[in-house]
Amino acid sequence: MSIDHSLILVDNQSTTKTITTNLKLGRFITISWPKDSRIGEFSNQEIEKYIDLECRLDQRVLTAPGSQLLKTKSSGERKKALLGYLSKLSLDVLVVVDPFDSLDIATQEALKNQFIELSKQIQIVQISNRAGDAFPFIQKFFSYHNESLQELTRAEFKRKAEGTSFVFSKNIPTPLAPIHYSSEVLVSCKNLSVKYHNKPVLNGINWTIRKGEFWQLSGPNGSGKSTLLNLISGDNPKGYGQDLKVFGHQKGSGESVWQLKEWIGYFSPSMVDQFKGYHTLENMLISGLHDSVGLYNLPTVTEKRKATEWLELLGLAPKKRMYFKDMSLGNKRLLMSARAMIKHPPLLILDEPTVGLDDASAAILVDLINRFSQNSETAVVYVTHRKEMGLKPKKHLELTPSFKGSNGIIYE
Repeated sequence: MSIDHSLILVDNQSTTKTITTNLKLGRFITISWPKDSRIGEFSNQEIEKYIDLECRLDQRVLTAPGSQLLKTKSSGERKKALLGYLSKLSLDVLVVVDPFDSLDIATQEALKNQFIELSKQIQIVQISNRAGDAFPFIQKFFSYHNESLQELTRAEFKRKAEGTSFVFSKNIPTPLAPIHYSSEVLVSCKNLSVKYHNKPVLNGINWTIRKGEFWQLSGPNGSGKSTLLNLISGDNPKGYGQDLKVFGHQKGSGESVWQLKEWIGYFSPSMVDQFKGYHTLENMLISGLHDSVGLYNLPTVTEKRKATEWLELLGLAPKKRMYFKDMSLGNKRLLMSARAMIKHPPLLILDEPTVGLDDASAAILVDLINRFSQNSETAVVYVTHRKEMGLKPKKHLELTPSFKGSNGIIYE
């Protein structure tokens, strides 16, 4: 007997929790299963539920007593644990929400193969914000928008999976006050190695970032990408005593953390959670000029004018008085990336900015990042697991794990 497997393609205006609830309650008549079917859910929300049970009640479901806590595991390990648990429940239907978010390519492939085997036994409904992430066994395709489910032909879905493009109509605004740094070399490290508790993380990394370069930094989960970035932009003592120079300063030689903040723009999706107050879009951008979470002084006329230029570029000028917390996920990421770039810092680090975005939102952000590099002297370091269509880095540092720690391979 054949099993019907479906995919629901969602945008960032939709709430996957609502869609999942409606599915389980049988409110979508075009996607159905026999009454009294046992339904499971594979999602980050479910993982968070089990982490909460461990932390508050010491109740372990996905991990064995005495083993490593779920909250300390990587994204891939958590998802593997959840899928292993669900596979033992004799389910009839499994709702799978964005299974590949934050996973490296090898882990994605291994997880996909597990779902392929599972699809031979139970009905799977995949909910995804990326058409290209569709499981190969999917037979029916739907899009969800404005609380409405619409079936797509295979040809219609294939066109979506081939990618979405976007091009801004003008260049990014110029800086309010240019930041002058005379040297061409912003960051250099030679034979950089790091260990934590005698566990090698990085092994002999050689990397030079020059003014205006556009780098992609990649590597599997646990390869040391975050460690390497923290050595450059943070106050990590593991860089002390090594041949690591950031803006001409030997790490650990008394360099000013505030000066580094002035010279380095940074955005990671986790930063969005820092801005939970009533910050308008205009004030959010202006706060990037002061490296502050919120504004503590009245903005100047020139600061407001510069914020307006950015909002006009992003198509958000009519919403400048709206609160940041009320914006869609895609617009939040777009604004936060612009906030990191508003000063035109010599170095801009973007840590997985498109994770969790739908295809349309990712395409807009990709073109904006390309323009950061094309319309400025800022060196851009883009960190990702996913190869984004349309992204145009000129150089690529790939971290490759080994038993001695990750090695760095440079492609130009």
